[in-house]
Amino acid sequence: MAKLLIIDDERAIRSTLREILEYENYDVEDIDNGVDGLELIKKKKFDLVLCDIKMNKMDGMEVLEQALAYSPDLPFIMISGHGTVETAIEASKKGAFDFISKPPDLNRLLITVRNALDRGTLVTETKVLKRKASKTRDILGSSESIGKIKETIERVAPTDARVLITGANGSGKELVARWLHEKSNRADSPLIEVNCAAIPSELIESELFGHEKGSFTSAVKQRIGKFELANGGTLFLDEIGDMSLSAQAKVLRALQEHKISRVGGEKELEVNVRVLAATNKDLLKEIEDGNFRMDLYHRLNVINIHVPHLTERVEDIPEIAQNFLEEICKDYGMPTKKINDAAMTALQALPWTGNVRELHNMIERLIILSDKAITEHDVAAFANPGGGTNIGAAHHGSANAQVTRSASPNYDNFNNFQDYKDYAEKEFIKFKLEKNNWNVSKTADDIDIQRSHLYSKIEKFGLKRSAE
Repeated sequence: MAKLLIIDDERAIRSTLREILEYENYDVEDIDNGVDGLELIKKKKFDLVLCDIKMNKMDGMEVLEQALAYSPDLPFIMISGHGTVETAIEASKKGAFDFISKPPDLNRLLITVRNALDRGTLVTETKVLKRKASKTRDILGSSESIGKIKETIERVAPTDARVLITGANGSGKELVARWLHEKSNRADSPLIEVNCAAIPSELIESELFGHEKGSFTSAVKQRIGKFELANGGTLFLDEIGDMSLSAQAKVLRALQEHKISRVGGEKELEVNVRVLAATNKDLLKEIEDGNFRMDLYHRLNVINIHVPHLTERVEDIPEIAQNFLEEICKDYGMPTKKINDAAMTALQALPWTGNVRELHNMIERLIILSDKAITEHDVAAFANPGGGTNIGAAHHGSANAQVTRSASPNYDNFNNFQDYKDYAEKEFIKFKLEKNNWNVSKTADDIDIQRSHLYSKIEKFGLKRSAE
């Protein structure tokens, strides 16, 4: 039920408005002056305020200004018996949702109240969604290298210094760029990202600088480039080592002169953009090979932040893995699974060719395919499908329980993740059945599914007990 506050020094108006609004199932409070009205707004949460303009003690316009300074999203409907166009415009400029003359028309009043409440709800929902969408993941880890990165971000972010972020694929270069923007003075302006490796070389200039209609065959309308979109904010050029030399020359000019020209255009446009760049390549080697401009390298490399490979900071893996575990289980709407110490040690021993990104994917796979708790045997079976690991004997200590995992599957046989998931699920169920000597009831309890469900899986995958 929406909670409304009426501020008016005329008892008859307050009583009439309250009676009408309570009849419409609104929760209504009223007060006869602006000073006490402001105190109520600060003490309680209201969804809407109806406020008279001409009052004793404090003018309604002053109430509006002070209330919105305290609660910017609170909808106000101003009411006056001396309504003029000028008064309505002034109220609107100060932030009022609408203006109603006395005596209020019943239908207009109710429609205005409903619209103001709908707008207030939309404003709140939009802020929540923006907060969720823009929430930047924390940089996890307590290693010395991560500590230095965090310290550098704190020092560099408030400046406009250009930063070159280096590191292997999946190491977290984009996350560093996001935090540099979040902690900068440009945080309220856009962060525009461009993956230079994903855009064909013939289109990269149009992507960055925009183009005019008719500038080339497929240019059927004008396009605004990323530099313009990022004006006042931050432009993140990911994998800049893959950018063509001609585009590099234009980027260099934009950094030097703070001006750009759209493809096919003659007009120069001024841009105020902070540029962050990232690459997984050795740019000095690229310069040597003639693939990257040295002058651009020095323009970009004012501050260098190198993000180490995950194998260079294995002490951070438990913290990162636990965070992913909680995050993914929450997304799936399931209780957080436990991961034992031996499993965590096994994760730390893996090569992590895909870095932090691979760790996230592996944790998700373990959550989907493991039992109630993730063990070192699950890690051996699912986290590193490329290895043939003998895990049965360690788990059960008997020859009968010893099960040798199959060699690495041919990934070309899988069209999508669901195909691989089915394959892994089949292998997992087969392993558990063999471990439990094909006792279906015990296996169903072991993997925490209904026996009938397990029978369906056995039939689906065509699993059969091997001959003794």
